[in-house]
Amino acid sequence: MNAVGIDVSKGKSVVSVLRPFGEVVTKPFTVSHTGSGLSELVTCLKGLEGETRVVMEHTGRYYEPIAQFLHDAGFFVSAVNPKLIKDYRNNSLRKVKTDKADSRKIARYALDNWTELRQHTPMDTIRYQLKTLNRQRALYARTKTMLKNNLIALLDQTYPGVNALFESPVREDGSQKWVDFAASFWHLDCVRKQSLSAFTEQYHKWCRRHGYNFSAGKATEIYDQAKDQITMLPKDALTKGMIRQAVDTLNDVSKTVEQLKEEMHRLAAQLPEYPVVMEMRGVGDSLGPQLMAEIGDVTRFARRSAITAFAGVDPGADQSGSHEAKSVHTSKSGPPELRKALFLVMDCLLKTAPPDDPVFQFMDKKRSEGKPYLVYMTAGANKFLRIYYGRVREYLGIIKEN
Repeated sequence: MNAVGIDVSKGKSVVSVLRPFGEVVTKPFTVSHTGSGLSELVTCLKGLEGETRVVMEHTGRYYEPIAQFLHDAGFFVSAVNPKLIKDYRNNSLRKVKTDKADSRKIARYALDNWTELRQHTPMDTIRYQLKTLNRQRALYARTKTMLKNNLIALLDQTYPGVNALFESPVREDGSQKWVDFAASFWHLDCVRKQSLSAFTEQYHKWCRRHGYNFSAGKATEIYDQAKDQITMLPKDALTKGMIRQAVDTLNDVSKTVEQLKEEMHRLAAQLPEYPVVMEMRGVGDSLGPQLMAEIGDVTRFARRSAITAFAGVDPGADQSGSHEAKSVHTSKSGPPELRKALFLVMDCLLKTAPPDDPVFQFMDKKRSEGKPYLVYMTAGANKFLRIYYGRVREYLGIIKEN
């Protein structure tokens, strides 16, 4: 049997091929991530005698095209969690960190775990697109938060507290009432330098123009608050330009976030597990596609404990002799995007408190026992994933039978 260890990096990989008892089939060599480079690798591996298995780490997105290429060529490909390779014994006192050494280490891992290797099943086009969109959504969401904080910091110098005037949610196009208001009334003097009746009329026209509900009482409240505020920046063209630019940038990014959410929902609706996932408590139009994007195909997990380990919410163990720790940190070895989505689901369950939901009941029990916040939130995420695994597997089984 031939164990092929591939240390993947951007644009190229280093390949080592070993056999049992330390026999070196080929010395480490470099392969470029091009059609010709990977074709040469396929030709080389097909010339080996005996069964061949290819192992690589699933780090970032670099490994996916190589795994797909070799899978299509008919090879057994296994993508291993990087932590398993990192914790694998080096059998040496020297600390060596090179691409060649890493590829040999991966090949040795493949030999020692030959029968336990799980074949990599490339995600279909929809799942791949969904995961990519989710990562883009997360990036733009972080950018949106940064731009929002920047706009609030600017407005604190021209119109303090304007971001707290309205509680209207974000619209489908990404716009928000307080942001639109700040674009038109970017300085306190835009409000207080006119009479109450004049501002009320102007505010009424603004609401009609932007499609917001008008309230004369709200106009009076805004006017009274503006009269008692203090500004730091003058009302001039430079200040107006800074505010307007910050507003326009925030609106553009907010619109992109909402478009990505809509596209994610459209793609997720095409997956077979969509109906059962969306029926789960705490999961909505936003979190449902995020969960499906990060978890992927649950059929690749052999048991419930595998999916909780993948998410990094599995409880660890610390026992030796008479010592046994009562509380152990979770591994946190999986994608942080998945754990964030799970915690948002748990937060939704705590806020809505559905009395008949088993996950909420479990978290509420742990909370009543005096467990810390992170403990019962992580425990709830673990239980949610196990229920998710069972329901989706059962549903997919029913679909397959029909």
